[in-house]
Amino acid sequence: MPGTPPTHYVYLGPEGTFTEQALRTIPAAEHGLRTPARSVPEALEAVRSGAADAALVPLENSVGGAVGVTLDELATGSPLVITREVVLPVEFQLAAPRLTPLGEIRTVAAHPQASAQCRNWLLANVPDATVVDVLSNAAAAISAAAGECDAAICAPIGVPRNNLKVLADKIADRADAVTRFGLLTRPAAPAAPTGDDATSLAVSIRHDQVGALLAVLTELAVRGINLSRIESRPTGEQLGTYVFFLDCTGHIAEPRMGEALQGLRRICADVRFLGSYPRHRWSTAAAQEPLPSTAGLTDADFADSAAWLAALRGGNPG
Repeated sequence: MPGTPPTHYVYLGPEGTFTEQALRTIPAAEHGLRTPARSVPEALEAVRSGAADAALVPLENSVGGAVGVTLDELATGSPLVITREVVLPVEFQLAAPRLTPLGEIRTVAAHPQASAQCRNWLLANVPDATVVDVLSNAAAAISAAAGECDAAICAPIGVPRNNLKVLADKIADRADAVTRFGLLTRPAAPAAPTGDDATSLAVSIRHDQVGALLAVLTELAVRGINLSRIESRPTGEQLGTYVFFLDCTGHIAEPRMGEALQGLRRICADVRFLGSYPRHRWSTAAAQEPLPSTAGLTDADFADSAAWLAALRGGNPG
């Protein structure tokens, strides 16, 4: 319920990963019970079953793109909603049990995605080292701490937890890489709009209808709703059928978003509401400013037109 923060959080584990690091940026989670899950489906099932109040799972990475398993889980099963997003810089570190010259590193434990994002740095700084694949960033840190590998590529949270020493900081090839996470709960009335919100949807279009996707986009465009992301995923039913995931600026409580949802409901095979929540606030003031609305497409314009129509229906043409 709005105003009542969860007390039991589950997250994509194991401990010592970027997901745990992201979860601990949420004040209520820092003081609540945090339980790692072995997979995204396991984390979300814990919320659906009532075993946990909320789950934090990755939605997309600025380098690797959308996390398909998360999107697939949101499109099926009993509904869950995003109540918060967390955007975390992906800052990998090379760490070892002791301070060691880079020239002496012969083996580096790393999750395949981590080593891929640090590929150029590894080639330039430890070209003779063999990368040993492990299941997670946390497992990489544990492997180095146990002496199984000389060093590890890991998340900053895993370094002190495993008594490692940082040999090199921020080694990712893309210094501005980030991962976006979503905090999922069981459906409840969304919190009040903040004035800078996002709404996420999963939309199934009628595949035999010409221009069906264009009709979806038109419902948003004619109301001045900015589409910040669109992602398609196959439904698994038959070739050529997809679910489209949309992230839009605005809140379900606002008139123009409400009208857009009604329009989508009329023309789509299915619309699943995935939540309205505050947008992530970036560090610079300019980046925090919401996009200006076109004249005639502001929330005030929609409220005014709705009041005008109500007056007409009530017999007052003025």
